[in-house]
Amino acid sequence: MLTEPTMDKLISLRLAAMAEAWQAQHKDSEMATLGFDDRFGLIVDAECLARRNKRLANLLREAKLRISSACLEDVDCTGSRGLDKSFIRELATCRWVQEHHNLVISGKTGVGKTYLCCAVVNQACRNGYRALYRRAPRLFDELTLARADGTYHRLLAKLARLDVLAIDDWALVPAGDTERRDLLEIMEDRHGNRSTIMASQMPVDRWHDQIGDPTIADAICDRLLHNAHRLVLQGPTRRKQN
Repeated sequence: MLTEPTMDKLISLRLAAMAEAWQAQHKDSEMATLGFDDRFGLIVDAECLARRNKRLANLLREAKLRISSACLEDVDCTGSRGLDKSFIRELATCRWVQEHHNLVISGKTGVGKTYLCCAVVNQACRNGYRALYRRAPRLFDELTLARADGTYHRLLAKLARLDVLAIDDWALVPAGDTERRDLLEIMEDRHGNRSTIMASQMPVDRWHDQIGDPTIADAICDRLLHNAHRLVLQGPTRRKQN
């Protein structure tokens, strides 16, 4: 049997993993003991796995995680950190993303907010969801630049399509008029349609004052907090351990 034409066809159809698996079977004498259906199933499994891994790599690259190695399996729930293992397992199912709920992570500096935020985003990507991590100052800078070069509405539309948008270091300083209006636009687009993660050193009960304008603050907090799962991380700074 001439295999080269078949290999070329598989490559032209962008089935490289299937072609590689088929070639590997020819070199493995034990494969001769398997029937056609079993061997074909293994070839198809190889292609599916390769595509799944490629999609995951693309999702993680697009997410731009600050801590790329963060994962929920490594989150420390011991001691008095305010973390419950059963809740972390629930987050790992990503049912909260499917139901378009939000997640709010607060706590003092150094307690692991950014790591947990990145770990949750990582898990969302592993479940096939599109996500993006941004520090709040960087996100608002990008929106300001987009407004200047005429791509503001395009950027808002991109943010609205993300399954998970993680905003870290939120409310470090009082919001300016442009920033609070930008955040309102983001939350209005995402409310009930997508999931948002907010991580902040500032306690939630002070967010209203940090936003400033009472009317806009009411609108933002209502859209963000009414269906949000809240985590308040406690304990000493973990940076001393590094």
